[in-house]
Amino acid sequence: MEEEEPVSPTGQYLSSSVLNVTVLVVFETSIPIDDSQAIAALQSIFLPINPRFSSIMVRDEHGVQKWRKVQVKLEEHLKVPVFPQGLEQYDEFLQDYITKISMEPLPFSKPLWDVSVIKYPTSTAAGTFVFRLHHALGDGYSLMAALFSCLKRVDDPSLPLTFPSSKPRRRWDSFLGFAQELSYACVNTIRDFGWSLMKSSVIEDSVSAIRSGVPFVESRPINLSYFELSLDDIKTIKKNVNGTINDVLVGIIFYGINLYMEEVSPCHNACKMTALVLLNTRAIRSYKSVEEMRNPNSKAKWGNYFAFLHIPMPKCDKKSKGDTVDPLDFVLRAKKIIELKRSSFGVYLSGALLEMVRKLTGPEVASRCMLKTLTNSSIAISNMIGPMEQVEIIGHPVSGFHFMMVRAPQSLTMTIVSYMQKVRVAVGAEKGFIDSPLLVSCMKKSFESIYEASVVDKENQFYSQEHEKEI
Repeated sequence: MEEEEPVSPTGQYLSSSVLNVTVLVVFETSIPIDDSQAIAALQSIFLPINPRFSSIMVRDEHGVQKWRKVQVKLEEHLKVPVFPQGLEQYDEFLQDYITKISMEPLPFSKPLWDVSVIKYPTSTAAGTFVFRLHHALGDGYSLMAALFSCLKRVDDPSLPLTFPSSKPRRRWDSFLGFAQELSYACVNTIRDFGWSLMKSSVIEDSVSAIRSGVPFVESRPINLSYFELSLDDIKTIKKNVNGTINDVLVGIIFYGINLYMEEVSPCHNACKMTALVLLNTRAIRSYKSVEEMRNPNSKAKWGNYFAFLHIPMPKCDKKSKGDTVDPLDFVLRAKKIIELKRSSFGVYLSGALLEMVRKLTGPEVASRCMLKTLTNSSIAISNMIGPMEQVEIIGHPVSGFHFMMVRAPQSLTMTIVSYMQKVRVAVGAEKGFIDSPLLVSCMKKSFESIYEASVVDKENQFYSQEHEKEI
């Protein structure tokens, strides 16, 4: 009998009676789907990726949760829904189907995943694959790496996928620089750890147009929508503000939410709102092979290795009703806050405290603490990188894809992924509470305003410099 692998602490937090989180990954195809090879592909390509895809969670005689290998009945994990015939587009039926499966828990009696094959066209795709994976299997980094290993490049299937590179963090150029950075880190760590502790226990965000405040029971029905941005345009903003792509994206989201709140709640400036930005705590960002990730000594090992950055959402600085807002201000403030947070070790102390709670009181109590952290915030934001070239899934070219965390307590979750020089932002909004079309419209307006403001600001800087030279 194979040795049973213990379920990680974070895996236990995310699969308890109080918190049971699932990840949806939606692949849109540019040709109609032929599912005749789906079972064979799952058997030969998907299952071998990791033993967890062939395992269930069990408790041993000591109450310890472990992964136990089982025989997988693949037909039970492949869903092919049937919609009414005769329509040209099935956007509404797909939306209703995603809402339905996002609320349903994956049964713990079987391996914690399934795949839905939508063989009906929508306004953006000829067909759709929806992977539903339990968060206990791994975090976004692990699950995306697993799915990417199933994909092939359209231009040349023999070549590996390539991903955007990221610059290394700034190094200290002197002992004085190191000492200053260390002192900042100590101060920021103490402040962030204390604030995160309060946000995870007693300090709760205001009820607002993006946070219903309704007690979380099991899951919230969501509308899943998305919009796409040009990666080149985002890089232009990034260069003009001397920031990072993450700074720009978070700033766009913050300003977009501000625009949405102005539309539906004019007095929103009195609201206290916090964003939880999920941070990959591995020592490396780029994806590694599945074999390397399964190595216990790998810097990019498989599992749940993430933490939450608590980021206070900036408010509109209008002093009077006639004043205008500088859209770039939201990017610059996001940049400043994120820089301070990244120079802190508060997230690691929070993780260590949660693990101490688990050891002393059990995973259920630790899970309640994590639930409180999520519940007390207004929005969760997660960011992943995707392939630079077009890919195919079992012979079906992928025109676009996005992912979403579901069965979480927030009324609003936004996820970001890059693909083929585009950035797709998915919006998981509480159905019947948040106006998804209006929110998406505000996000697009936010991007356009920030892009235009960054270009104008850069031109003003250029003309100012030229004027100084003339003087």
